[in-house]
Amino acid sequence: MSLLGAAYVSSDEESPSSPARSAQTTSATSVVAAPDVSLDDPMRLQMMLAKPTDTSLTYNVPYADLARPAQGPANPFKSTDGNVLKRKNVLTGYAEEAVVSDATFTTQHRTFQSLGYTKDPSANGAYVGDVAKAQQLGGRDIVQMRPTREQSEALRRKRQKKGDPGIVDGEGAYKGPWARYQDEDRAYADEAALAGEELASDEEYIEEAIVPTNTQALSKAGTDYQDDITNTETTEFHGAEQFDYQGRTYMHVPQDLDIDLRKEAGTQKNYVPKKHIHTWKSHTKPITALRFFPDSGHLLLSSSADSKVKLWDVYHDRSLLRTYSGHTKAVTDITFNNTGTHFLSASYDRQMKLWDTEYGKCTARFTTGKIPHVIRFNPSSSSSPSSHEFLAGMSDKKIVQFDTRSGEMTQEYDHHLGPVNTITFVDENRRFITTSDDKSLRAWEYNIPVPIKFIAEPYMYSMVRASAHPSGKYVAFQSGDNQIVVYAATDRFRQNRKKSFRGHNNAGYAIDVSVSPDGQFVMSGDSGGYVCFWDWKTCKMWHKMVASDGPVVAAQWHPQESSKVATAGLDGLIKYWD
Repeated sequence: MSLLGAAYVSSDEESPSSPARSAQTTSATSVVAAPDVSLDDPMRLQMMLAKPTDTSLTYNVPYADLARPAQGPANPFKSTDGNVLKRKNVLTGYAEEAVVSDATFTTQHRTFQSLGYTKDPSANGAYVGDVAKAQQLGGRDIVQMRPTREQSEALRRKRQKKGDPGIVDGEGAYKGPWARYQDEDRAYADEAALAGEELASDEEYIEEAIVPTNTQALSKAGTDYQDDITNTETTEFHGAEQFDYQGRTYMHVPQDLDIDLRKEAGTQKNYVPKKHIHTWKSHTKPITALRFFPDSGHLLLSSSADSKVKLWDVYHDRSLLRTYSGHTKAVTDITFNNTGTHFLSASYDRQMKLWDTEYGKCTARFTTGKIPHVIRFNPSSSSSPSSHEFLAGMSDKKIVQFDTRSGEMTQEYDHHLGPVNTITFVDENRRFITTSDDKSLRAWEYNIPVPIKFIAEPYMYSMVRASAHPSGKYVAFQSGDNQIVVYAATDRFRQNRKKSFRGHNNAGYAIDVSVSPDGQFVMSGDSGGYVCFWDWKTCKMWHKMVASDGPVVAAQWHPQESSKVATAGLDGLIKYWD
């Protein structure tokens, strides 16, 4: 309702004695801001003045009140076409949305940056910016000014050919992206203009003569980045003499000692070593693995990150006997066959090589194109056909099985979800257990690529090293949460919760774990440079001694001696303890 020029009667206008007053227009129009409300009934007034936020009424409203026009001043934020209030969506007020695709916006933005003008989105056919340039170019944007395919091909035809990459100099030499245009005068003029120089009217561009060379084109085989030396293996004998007076090599088990090295391993009682008796030093980088010669233990094989494998004499003068060279990167693992006549080495150069222990010759090479992390010969007797086969855990989550006689892959076990860390033969070599970075344990029947047991619990960590108990009933695993856990090697492969060896630090390193030949003690390295010993039955730490300045990653019990162990670490030293 309009508030201007409105005349109001007094509150007693309903009385019959009061005459009606007619509205009088004066030169100064009176403004009355008070709404037309009735003050007769206070309850009715209270009901009429309900909150604007209320959504329900608690009384019956007369039709006259429902049809009454809105009272009070007009709301400037209220839209004329509805009851929705306009809210501020930008700092200066309310902005209406306009649909513009990303491609259109990007095109117009780049046009304004490059040409200085762009289309006005609020008016069709209008431009903002440099309007004169827009009229000159016909209002085309940056996309419409792109050269056509015919223009590009014509420009490309004027360019010299790239040449042959095999020719260095002379006719047809390789120019590549530096090939010039055939119109050299134009090219030179453009370059001179860019440099702030101009050619005189009577000056001509003369290209300086280039002295031709008689260099022969290199063969494409000579452009390789690195020569392939994965198939070149060498060996070096370091001992005083290779044969003794009877024509025997170092493979012969010595019999002039105080101990019988031919007896069955594990028949003697083991004790914890106390003192350091010898150090072997020849490797130039950290040691990755140690392996004693099967059964007798009179030789020690070591692998290192310097890509070398070395063989040491454990008795007599304890000298370096032979070095096996053939890998180009760090060696990850080594393993003897059942008799010790051959051993396998795996490396980060993705090669697995079979070596003759006695003469150092590489007799076979195996590869799948992936990095082998762990490698194990089948420990069956020589009469078994499986004794010539080995398993390798690869970085591509697979376990591959090769036959050393044919050189072919005979089986592939592909169920793990991460790189394989350990392979342990159990149950008289008819089964094997594997662990992986996927924090799981899987048990397999040999030659059957389907796991018979799968263990993965939320509390499990990656198990990086393993050692079988001499009884054949258990396997000890180095777990990544600073403990050694034990699993049964029988049908159920369940964890033995009562056996857990703690007190050392191994997180972040692949540290060896080894069980003594009589099964009485468990030994492990430590990231702090210690060697720790536990009692198998009570799981209590028996002894802890400093063995290195850095982490001790390799540790092995001697198979025949009662208290001798070999340890090695990241310092490249191999230490012998008694």
